[in-house]
Amino acid sequence: MKKIVALVLALALSLSLTSAFALEPLSIIATENPHAEVLQLVEDDLKELGYELQLTVVSDYVVENPATAAGDVMANFFQHIPYLASYNADASEADQLVAVIYTHFEPMALYAGTKTSLDEIAEGDTIAVPNDPVNENRALLLLQNAGLIKLPEGTTLESTCTPIDIVENPYNLEIVELNAELIPGSRADVAYAVINGNNATLVDLIPNVDGLYVEAADSEAAQAYVNIVVVKPENAEADWVKALEKVIYTQKVYDLIVNAGFAPTFTPAE
Repeated sequence: MKKIVALVLALALSLSLTSAFALEPLSIIATENPHAEVLQLVEDDLKELGYELQLTVVSDYVVENPATAAGDVMANFFQHIPYLASYNADASEADQLVAVIYTHFEPMALYAGTKTSLDEIAEGDTIAVPNDPVNENRALLLLQNAGLIKLPEGTTLESTCTPIDIVENPYNLEIVELNAELIPGSRADVAYAVINGNNATLVDLIPNVDGLYVEAADSEAAQAYVNIVVVKPENAEADWVKALEKVIYTQKVYDLIVNAGFAPTFTPAE
């Protein structure tokens, strides 16, 4: 009888300790580079703070916000501020999301396709650009700044220009609209390609090294297109958000972002 009591007590103690040290799940959906890499880098640090990272990695920009709004995941990490604003403008009040952690700027750049220099540009050349409203407008502004096209006067980062809005096109360039994640693999089919920073690094392109024309670090785009961790409004002050911010705002994450060719927008806490 004493042995049975001892076993019961031991089991109860074991269950108690297991419960005491159980990690809270922290589910996040993210695109691959550098977003998922950042989260994987801090996975053990989150464990030390009591959280078990449950990471879902995707390659497009379609499912992340709806999944977060629906509560399928607790947060997402893939987008910049204007992209979130565009989503919120079309989302219902119940599906609104907020930014909680500001991390880095990923320069958009114009890369070589079948042509290796802007000096080679010719009549009728094709240029691939992302087809989502925010990034397409941004890509067209990049082409304007490079002197290749002209958009309506007053066009800003908040505009939603498409190729039909181009007012001057001296080379009669053909703008090819593609899903952002497909553009790196389509460079053999176009003369040039405008590629988002994270999609560029997936094919080992570094914006400030390989780009033929790149958004400047001191540009309006650098201030506006900061990448963010996004959650539902009611979770903005949650302890797990504070824990995630703590492990992201570190020197090793700062270094990872720099080594990926991007610009951190925070000062490391360590």
